[in-house]
Amino acid sequence: MTRPRRYALNHDLIEDSQALLGGRTDAAGATRRTALKAALGVGYAAAAAPIMAQTAIKTPSTGLVSGEVTIDVNGFKMPAYRSAPAGKTGLPVVLVISEIFGVHEYIADVARRLAQAGYMAIAPELFVRQGDPNEYGEIAKLQAEIISKVPDAQVMGDLDACVAWAAANGGNTDKLAITGFCWGGRITWLYAAHQPKLKAGVAWYGRLVGNATAQTPAHPLALVGQLKAPVLGLYGAADTGIPLDTVDKMKAELAQGPAAAKASEFVVYPEAPHAFHADYRSSFRKGPAEDGWQRLLAWLKRNGVA
Repeated sequence: MTRPRRYALNHDLIEDSQALLGGRTDAAGATRRTALKAALGVGYAAAAAPIMAQTAIKTPSTGLVSGEVTIDVNGFKMPAYRSAPAGKTGLPVVLVISEIFGVHEYIADVARRLAQAGYMAIAPELFVRQGDPNEYGEIAKLQAEIISKVPDAQVMGDLDACVAWAAANGGNTDKLAITGFCWGGRITWLYAAHQPKLKAGVAWYGRLVGNATAQTPAHPLALVGQLKAPVLGLYGAADTGIPLDTVDKMKAELAQGPAAAKASEFVVYPEAPHAFHADYRSSFRKGPAEDGWQRLLAWLKRNGVA
């Protein structure tokens, strides 16, 4: 049997990989595509295997307009999954930021859940310039060859383009929010420090600290003083990739920050692991996931997004 290859990763990406896999950095037996992704938001990334289909939530598109759209980013055509109540305009807007697996079925379903709650949800495929996460069966290789090459500055520009697209296509960007998972949780914090129109963010188990690199020059802890919108952090105490002491450091920094920082909050679920909201994975924890979702909806309403 051929041993799976290992790929050079910095320490932050190794910890993220271990958290996603519950301690493993290579997905043995998942080195080929395990699900066909025919279109954005259809199927699951191979690296996310094994898929727990029995717990995966399936939100209907009834009453919604859902599917792939193309967003112009300075001439580059970026695909995104959009879901919104059909026939309505002036909709509050929520950007949905994926984990390292890109915009697959789980992220599309999250967008539909938000649309069913009355929002225009946009989930951009932020890795598209670097490659297709769906084609990778090993998380370590995916991290090394795609994720580590995605610059934060590129992501911020792509999200700004999503906001402009929403404003031109029935969205009310005076009511703008962002939510993201794992990799997307970190991006949620960064965008709250970047976008002055943002009213609220909800970060699901996003990394708070890390090494500064050319692609990731600053992490959430270092950006607290620049926060322009309050963020709700939803984290698990059993997350092997995000030590609780980093959450404590973030809380202390937020308490000394500007108004948006002081208004930010954390909820830490005592026995929840990383990716506890990911209903298609073995890390899913129904109680914390459902509680977190209700807190998300309440947070958006509380901060004037609904």
